[in-house]
Amino acid sequence: MKDGGSARRAAVQKMIEGLGGTVECFYYAFGEPDAFAIIDVPDTVSVAAASLAINATGGARVSTTVLLTPEQIDEAAKKSVSYRPPGA
Repeated sequence: MKDGGSARRAAVQKMIEGLGGTVECFYYAFGEPDAFAIIDVPDTVSVAAASLAINATGGARVSTTVLLTPEQIDEAAKKSVSYRPPGA
């Protein structure tokens, strides 16, 4: 790791705080991907902006997973959705 693990974490923290968010945790892992961060940001557009900026440098590859709270799942389960599979 060229910059050191704590320097990479600090760079991520600075970027996320600049977007109005917080880094809840940052861990390194064996394999792919080699780092995980759980962040809290105001909106998904901020996450997309961060991902685009990081991926554009070519120094790292970012993928995101949106996490939902149990309350958000409850809210989603109450919504009426009209869906018919293609060809049905």
